[in-house]
Amino acid sequence: MTDPTVRTRLVETSTTSTPAMSASTAVLRTEARLFTREPGALFWILVFPTLLLVILGLIPGFREPDPDLGGLRVIDLYVPVAILLAMIVAGVQTMPAVLSSYRERGILRRLAVTPASPSHLLTAQIVVHAIAVLASVVLALIVGRAAFGVAFPAQPWGYALAVLVTLAAALSAGGTLAAVAPSVRIAQTLGTIVFFPLMFSAGVWLPVQAMPELLRRIVELTPFGAAAQLLDETAAGGLPNLGGIAVVVGWTVVLTGVAIRWFRWQ
Repeated sequence: MTDPTVRTRLVETSTTSTPAMSASTAVLRTEARLFTREPGALFWILVFPTLLLVILGLIPGFREPDPDLGGLRVIDLYVPVAILLAMIVAGVQTMPAVLSSYRERGILRRLAVTPASPSHLLTAQIVVHAIAVLASVVLALIVGRAAFGVAFPAQPWGYALAVLVTLAAALSAGGTLAAVAPSVRIAQTLGTIVFFPLMFSAGVWLPVQAMPELLRRIVELTPFGAAAQLLDETAAGGLPNLGGIAVVVGWTVVLTGVAIRWFRWQ
């Protein structure tokens, strides 16, 4: 990870040397520039989900229609899984570690006395990670179509809505972890603990649609389990299920409230 002191120096330089530019814009540009220098984050958010999709797509049986899945192929179900995986990585692995590092090293406290306030930095982190995830979404859809003939979503607006509300839930989860973790080590530990259950609920090991009915109903009460169903429904041409939207939005509201309540700048 780029040294947080370097980040602070770049932010302070950009906000003092370009007075015509707002502090928030300066911080956003700086964080975006630094994010592109993070090969680990770029790989796990942008590359790994699609790479996993390609690896699974090379399994012959995953490219055959399955009557138990309503005639769909397993690879058809793994495109939304790849999308959800990118959100999980950004939300619980990358963003909390960066914010906790800023707090642990006093970066947020130091920014509070500059034109670039901590809230600007928090907003910039959310925007940068959201853009990275959306780029990963586009990449997964294009590769799925080009390499394995996975159809683009038949209900694109509903699909986009499902992606956006789920992305909000993922980033609110990241904000919660950053709020309750006093150090980078604890943030990484909590992120790892949460990471694997979230991957299961998103269908990484077993697509939600292929789970036994009781397990599927339980998983659909989680944000990523509900999101998996929303993406599947809208990909097939249906409108987003209001119950699923309510589950994802409900989790977002709760997690955002926890993050706001417990987040500390120092």
